[in-house]
Amino acid sequence: MFDLLPAWVLTEGWKPVGRLDLDSRGLLLFVRDGKLQERLARPGTHDKTYEVWVRGRVSDDQLNQLQRGVQTAEGEMRAKAVEAKGGAGPKSRLLVKLDEGKNRQVRRMFGALKDAMTGKPLKVLELKRLSFGPIKLDIPSGHWRWLTPEEVAALAGAAP
Repeated sequence: MFDLLPAWVLTEGWKPVGRLDLDSRGLLLFVRDGKLQERLARPGTHDKTYEVWVRGRVSDDQLNQLQRGVQTAEGEMRAKAVEAKGGAGPKSRLLVKLDEGKNRQVRRMFGALKDAMTGKPLKVLELKRLSFGPIKLDIPSGHWRWLTPEEVAALAGAAP
């Protein structure tokens, strides 16, 4: 699962903050402080922004519905913000901001909606986490970097 990381990351006690499912990619933070890990993973602590490619067309009404709340099999889920960024052919590209991180939340929310043109359920084709609170993804896929002291302070200072 973490095969792109140096082996010492896991042997020295580094733990991921939150998760990315197998079909997702992007920013994932690791810490060694268990209390900080718990605080950072707590819903509502930090916004997370995702780039989402969806098979189907997403209407303006559906963008608003995603922010008001969508009923899924796991209960109501909502995005803090959703912005359409265009698309290509039968795909839509969006930026989705969450202030909580329920399991497969983005995929479940879009799956509860229907394509504005065909009536078929929307399907997330690609999902990439671009930010976690003040930390922005700024390196290529498959790479990692240390957080700066300022980034660590911003994360720790904002965590209740």
